[in-house]
Amino acid sequence: MGEPRPIGTLKARCPACGSGELEITDYLYDAPLVGLLLLSSGKCSVCGYKYSDIRMAEGGEPERVEVRVEGAEDLDILVIKSSTATLEMPELGVKITPGPASQGFITTIEGILRRVLEVLEVLCEDPSTSREECARRREELEKAVRGEKPFTLVIVDPDGASKVVRDRESKEKLYETLRAVEATRP
Repeated sequence: MGEPRPIGTLKARCPACGSGELEITDYLYDAPLVGLLLLSSGKCSVCGYKYSDIRMAEGGEPERVEVRVEGAEDLDILVIKSSTATLEMPELGVKITPGPASQGFITTIEGILRRVLEVLEVLCEDPSTSREECARRREELEKAVRGEKPFTLVIVDPDGASKVVRDRESKEKLYETLRAVEATRP
């Protein structure tokens, strides 16, 4: 397995503090059975904001990918979501749309569900939010995390830079690479 190759560093405007001191380094990595990935990592020297993005380096046409999750065995499917992609889980009433500070990520379907649960907890702290609705949505999401509630994950990417990876060997090699890149982060 090759190492990620740094291909350039640039300064950008920080979305958190507005300074021009967000330094981002891009790495190119040829992941076995996945393809060429562009990994970006950065930090603002003024406020400490951290930026990371991952995407297929060779984007393409706009793409819509659907993954049917039938049980617990499907929760470890790996998802590479670019910063431009929208994620939807219609049966769970979930839609995640990119905003100006959107970042790409790599995680499993279970990881996506856990992120949604974390956001739900924050939303449920709002006194105007219905306690009953929060409890119902939390229960549905927890069933999905346990593999007890089938649902569809839909990825809509206008850049075609997202991907779903099912092969276990590819996932293990990719995670090893990402740990190496994280260790080089400023």
